[in-house]
Amino acid sequence: MWHAESFDRNRFVLNCRGRLLDCRPGLPGGAQVMGILNVTPDSFWDGGRYQTVDAALRRAETMLKEGAAIIDVGGESTRPRGRTYGRGAAPVSPDEERRRVLPVIEAIAQRFPEAIISVDTYKPEVARDALEAGAHVINDQTGLRLYPEMAEVAARFDAPLILMHSVGRPGEMPHELHYDDVVGAVRDSLAASISRAHAAGVRQVVIDPGFGFGKTAAENLQLVNNIDVLLRLGYPVLVGISRKSTIGQVLGAPEKPVPPAERLYGTLGATAVAVLRGATLVRTHDVKPTVEMLRLLAATLAQPRPESLHAV
Repeated sequence: MWHAESFDRNRFVLNCRGRLLDCRPGLPGGAQVMGILNVTPDSFWDGGRYQTVDAALRRAETMLKEGAAIIDVGGESTRPRGRTYGRGAAPVSPDEERRRVLPVIEAIAQRFPEAIISVDTYKPEVARDALEAGAHVINDQTGLRLYPEMAEVAARFDAPLILMHSVGRPGEMPHELHYDDVVGAVRDSLAASISRAHAAGVRQVVIDPGFGFGKTAAENLQLVNNIDVLLRLGYPVLVGISRKSTIGQVLGAPEKPVPPAERLYGTLGATAVAVLRGATLVRTHDVKPTVEMLRLLAATLAQPRPESLHAV
């Protein structure tokens, strides 16, 4: 079982521009929950629901009441192209992305000053303006591959930087690449991203294996079951499993996955495994069920097991 005290506080307790977020494995709550707030028309699960500031504020309020530690605001869908989602999401310009996210970030920061806000973007200019508008964390789903200067933005604002493993460009990512060792390849890629971030002066890093981005269903599940390998890099691990196509394929079939509306329980199961393996940030559309599952998981693991039960 993990013990929070055994992890480097300087790396695992994030200072989100004045707001502390404890991401050490073994905490009483199990893991911190990041609520997804897509202000896009074309995200695979909630596209179009929260495009107005009022709708986005209501959703943010609900997620905070349900136990979200972070609200992750995204203005460009990364829904990939392929057989599951068809043409994929359309790319948007930095100006359009700013038009979508900045008013929402400003409104959340004003209405809920205690909230930690992350901006889900791979564009440095969008991240810079989002931080100026009140965001606290950058979530780069390309892990600095496309725009290494994103690290300079994070360093300038002393903001934690989430580095996700992915391939290709958002919206054009293939579903399947060949990996001889997917866990080793993702670990090495994330290590390189960490090095680039540190070279630019970034002090706080979170890593994300990129569940669903350029991996097969089996590879995604292998990554979940080997989070502890990634944790050995020495930084908090975030997982974003929520209702993704791998869940649908496992519960249905590769050629006929169950629809996103029927993927909650599968998502919670895979999330539980990831947290047991050491993930301490969970990005989800479903905050309340995730928080409740994590609390029960942590409470169960905290109970003693009598020595007599271990005797053979």
